[in-house]
Parts: sequence; structure tokens; C-alpha cells
Amino acid sequence: MTARGESDSLLEWLQEWYARQCDGDWEHQYGVTIDTLDNPGWTVKIDIKDTALAGQSLERVRVDNSETDWLFYWVENDRFEAVGDPTKLSTILEIFRLWAESIGA
Repeated sequence: MTARGESDSLLEWLQEWYARQCDGDWEHQYGVTIDTLDNPGWTVKIDIKDTALAGQSLERVRVDNSETDWLFYWVENDRFEAVGDPTKLSTILEIFRLWAESIGA
């Protein structure tokens, strides 16, 4: 589990990343979506088209330890996508941050 200060900084990082993409056009077509799943869990979709991450790939990763401990993430069609169990939202956002930073975005 992430300490509160770490999750605050993760959320701040995502807010700053989003704000950097907003140029008067991008935010009208693209964005960040965080939603819930009914199995239960989280789904995250982050558009990377027309960003420094556009065209980058991330192969599908599947971590399926049990019915209550699972996470999948990938990039497809210039969109980072991830789904995970109810405890994985901060993990998903951290994966996106680490991937984006590894590319220099």
C-alpha cells in the first residue's frame, strides 16, 4: 500500500502531466478516464495521442495472482489502458508514471 504522501505526489504528478497536454485542442478530444468495474476493480484509460508519448508501445502485461489480486496494462491505439482489482488504482497510475518518465515525457 502506498503511503498517503506518495499517493498525493502521484496524483499531483498526473494532474501536472494532464495540464501539460492541454493546449486548447488536445483536451477537447483526449483525456484521462478513471472508472470502476463490476467484478470489482478499476479501469484507467489515458490518451497519449498528440503527446510526447504518441507512437510509443507497451506490450500487454498480465499479473493474475488470484481472483482478488490482478492487474493488466498495455498501450494500444495511442492509449494507455489498465484494469486491476480494487487495490490497484495507485499501482496503475504509478505504472503509467514510470513508463512515461522512462520515455522522457
